[in-house]
Amino acid sequence: MKTLFRYLTSVSFILLTTTLLSQDFSALEYRTIGPQRGGRVTTVTGTPMLPGTFYLGASGAGVWKTDDYGTTWNNISDGFFDTPSIGAIEVALNDPNIVYVGTGSDGLRSNIISGKGMYKSIDGGKTWSHIGLENAGQIGAVEIDPTNSNVVWVAAIGNAFKANEERGIYKTVDGGTTWTKMLHISNTTGFADLELLPGNPNVVYAAAWKAQRTPWTII
Repeated sequence: MKTLFRYLTSVSFILLTTTLLSQDFSALEYRTIGPQRGGRVTTVTGTPMLPGTFYLGASGAGVWKTDDYGTTWNNISDGFFDTPSIGAIEVALNDPNIVYVGTGSDGLRSNIISGKGMYKSIDGGKTWSHIGLENAGQIGAVEIDPTNSNVVWVAAIGNAFKANEERGIYKTVDGGTTWTKMLHISNTTGFADLELLPGNPNVVYAAAWKAQRTPWTII
């Protein structure tokens, strides 16, 4: 439903949900489509411009892509990323070749691989560039302005193992060349999620989270 909220106007959303809810889905069943060695999946996204294309991020296996509805998957982050831990993936609404990835799984479990910032691809994941926020720690969410793919918001939980000033909400207006911290609560409270209001990307909702992993407990 998140995809519908994001890409459809309120009128078309009402019409579409009426159609969907009237259908009988009882004959459909979930099935595993891989990848078999991808590990714990932490984020999944697609693009309405390419219905068969999806990306997934894993807690320790990087970014994977399918362009055949999940029949086959290929790892597209190996050799480019400094960490295999993925927190969020977003594809630009107006250009499916533009993909932003926030590293650092947002699930602060007993075993955590640290994030190393943001990555961007302009060729559908064939190549990647590191675009900053290397000290933001675990990234819980990435949102792209639907009217301008150079405007991106990032929710940073922060360094999972210590207090750090990089916790907060960040924004770039130049495709990741520079970042501005838009919201900060404290060095122990980060942000796990954010959403842009459909129809008005200037309205942003953010979810704060005080979280930390120590050798003896999880806060």
